[in-house]
Amino acid sequence: MRKLDSKIKLMLPGLPSGPGNPWPTAPVKEVKCNGLTVLELCAGAGGQALGYDQAGFEHAGLVEIDKHACATLRLNRPRWNVQECDLNEFDGSPFKGIDLITGGLPCPPFSVAGKQLGKNDERNLFPAAIRLIDQIRPKAVMIENVRGILDAIFEDYRNYIRKELAKLGYESGWKLMNASDFGVPQLRPRVIIVAVRKALSEHFSWPQPFEFPPKTVGEILGDLMAANGWRGAKAWAKQANEIAPTVVGGSHKHGGPDLGPTRARKAWASLRVDGLSIANEAPNQDFPITGMPRLTVRMVARLQGFPDDWQFAGPKTQSYRQVGNAFPPPFARTMARQLKACLSTPHLAKAAG
Repeated sequence: MRKLDSKIKLMLPGLPSGPGNPWPTAPVKEVKCNGLTVLELCAGAGGQALGYDQAGFEHAGLVEIDKHACATLRLNRPRWNVQECDLNEFDGSPFKGIDLITGGLPCPPFSVAGKQLGKNDERNLFPAAIRLIDQIRPKAVMIENVRGILDAIFEDYRNYIRKELAKLGYESGWKLMNASDFGVPQLRPRVIIVAVRKALSEHFSWPQPFEFPPKTVGEILGDLMAANGWRGAKAWAKQANEIAPTVVGGSHKHGGPDLGPTRARKAWASLRVDGLSIANEAPNQDFPITGMPRLTVRMVARLQGFPDDWQFAGPKTQSYRQVGNAFPPPFARTMARQLKACLSTPHLAKAAG
C-alpha cells in the first residue's frame, strides 16, 4: 500500500463536515456488546447491512422494494427478516424498541447527475424515514446519501430535516466522508447523517480516518484478472496503481451495465480498464497482453468491499446495479462501531429511561 498521490488528493476538495455537525472526530472504537438491534431501510444488496452485521448488530428487519436485491439478501442471510415492500407503505409499529434505524435513501433526488428535484422528487424517501423514526423512536439513526445533498439549493430542506429530528428528541449531524479513508479502494464520497437521542448525544464521535491508505485497484484485483490465464495480468496490476473512481450503479431507467459516463470512463481508462461495459468473466490467455480488460461484477464487488462469498441474485445488469449502488461494507462497519460505542455507554440505561 502507498500514500494517495497528488492527483487523487486534488479530487478530494477538503471534504467539509457539512452543516450542523455537533460532534468531534475520534479513533474508531471496538466495543464488545451483544444484543443491539437495527432496522435497515432501503437495504439494497446488503452492503450497509453486512457492515453492521460484522460489527455485531442484530437485524430486526430489512426493508427493500427491489425484488432482485431482496433475493440477494435472502440468498446470503436466510435468517434475516427481509420485508419486500414500498417504504411509504411500511408499518414500523412491530419494531418499536429497537436500538437503531439505518438506511441508504434514494440518491437521485439530490444527485448532481440528475435534476436535483429534492423534496419534489417522487423518489425522495426522507418523509417516510422521518415517519418511521417517529413511530419507532430508536436510540439512534444513520442515513447515507450523495454529496449533492449538501449543495446550497437544499439548505432549507436540510434545516427542515434537522428540525423534524429535533422535535422527536434527536441531536443530528451531517458529515461528508470518503470510503477510501476507511479501507475501501475507491474514491467514494458520501454524506452520513447521524441522529442520536439528546441524552446520548455526547457519547457519539465521527470515526477518524485510518492511518494507512487503501490498496490500489491492481493490488485488489490482480488475482481475479489472472484467474483465466491472461498473460498481461501482472503488468496490468502494476499499472493500475491508484484507487478506483466512484463506482456508478445506474438506475432502472438506463440500459445495460457500464462504469459510468464519459468522464468516469476516462478515469477508468487511466487504470487500463475498459469502462464501456461489464464482462462476464476475466480475460483469458488469448486476450492481448497490453489490452484494456473489462471488470466483472465480482471485481466491482471487491472494489466496493464485499467479500468474495457474498452472492448477487438476478442477471448481470441487475447484479451490477446492486453492487454499484451499495454502501461499502467496510465503511458501514466503521460507522457501526462508532454507533455501537455510543449506544453501549454506561449511561445508556439512565439516558434511555
